[in-house]
Amino acid sequence: MARQLTEKQQKFLSVLFDEAGGSVTLAKTLAGYSEASSTTDITKGLKEEILEATQNYMARNAPQAAVAIAGSLLDPTQLGIRDKLAAAKELLDRTGLIKTEKVQVETSGGVVLMPPKRSDDDE
Repeated sequence: MARQLTEKQQKFLSVLFDEAGGSVTLAKTLAGYSEASSTTDITKGLKEEILEATQNYMARNAPQAAVAIAGSLLDPTQLGIRDKLAAAKELLDRTGLIKTEKVQVETSGGVVLMPPKRSDDDE
């Protein structure tokens, strides 16, 4: 069950990745906290909610990363494409869309290890 958040906490979370652009100091101000309020205390109290909001933000931007990768196929000479592709790949990796690698293992011959036989003396 989700815990009950204060109005300021809800506002902080709603502006953190939008108007505040990820800045906890700006989000604190926009949410109506006083200048004397500690950003450390605010973030410590909202740790789980901030992590969830971060995952949602990354997922929300994953389509742009996919489009950037596909777009590089159309214009591989665009300025800064290497950095853009690296950032897109990193974002997709962090959202769970990772490149899969297949490994083929081949063996020849082999040895099967069996437990020692029990002798009549063991009983």
